[in-house]
Amino acid sequence: MAERKFMAELSSLLDSMVSVRTVDGRTITGRLMGFRPESMSICLWDARVEGTDTRIPKLFLNGSIIAEIWSMEKPFDLRGLADRIAGVFGYEHVKLAEEQGVIIVLGRVKVTKDGVVGTGPVAEKVRKIYESFIKDMERAGERAER
Repeated sequence: MAERKFMAELSSLLDSMVSVRTVDGRTITGRLMGFRPESMSICLWDARVEGTDTRIPKLFLNGSIIAEIWSMEKPFDLRGLADRIAGVFGYEHVKLAEEQGVIIVLGRVKVTKDGVVGTGPVAEKVRKIYESFIKDMERAGERAER
């Protein structure tokens, strides 16, 4: 269970900006595009090495040299969005697949951090819930910055 949760958390960072500290003390920032669970090796796009002008379009780091990884962006609260949608449609009609970063509503409407895919009245209702959720997250972020 803990390993599965760990992998879900790491998966939630895919396609977001992260910083990596290597065992030799370098800090590298880039967009996390992939990882190998077995070795904890990662792939970063548009990587930048702190303290240099070096920009690397694609960088693969072996897991054995990674000391730590941290998110540069606030993670999207997919579970919170799924709960809000379930409050309207019922939990039995909302399936959350955190590892894939997707919510499926009534088996036909797909929701990700990027938006809603689907047409019809159900999709429109889900889209309104999504837009309200995004606005609430933005307002909460503004309050936290103050």
